[in-house]
Amino acid sequence: MNKSMLPELFGRHSGGMDMFRTLHREIDQLFNDFTRGFPTFGDSGIMPVNLDVAETDKAFEVTAEIPGARPEDVDISLADGVLTVKGEKKSEKDDKQKNYHMMERSYGAFQRSFRLPAEVDENKIDARFDNGLLKITLPKASGAQSKVKKIEVKPSAR
Repeated sequence: MNKSMLPELFGRHSGGMDMFRTLHREIDQLFNDFTRGFPTFGDSGIMPVNLDVAETDKAFEVTAEIPGARPEDVDISLADGVLTVKGEKKSEKDDKQKNYHMMERSYGAFQRSFRLPAEVDENKIDARFDNGLLKITLPKASGAQSKVKKIEVKPSAR
């Protein structure tokens, strides 16, 4: 790509920084267009950074990273087989004397809901929060703890 093509790609601008700002806006718009139609999580659109759901013979284990939140900021509920983790990560900036040049940390409400594939024993659910890591253990109900049945594969009869 030669230098004379850049104004055509990014529009005519007076300076190099304007070109990069325009590129940044175009990339943001591309991602916004791509994610349109996906569910949003809370007012600000943030959600736990990473969420893992694992299954053992006896339980489901949910692990969520929610850096910067505290245990009292998180609410967990289970209704009709749907687990919901929601809360709010509050801003720590309280110094109005500071002139921020960049802010990349996100704050605000989050919510994440998903259906569990089997019934759980609601009386034995355990949730622990330590250093921004939420761990929820949802023991399966006794009827949901199915045994694996091995099925023999036979050659077809010809």
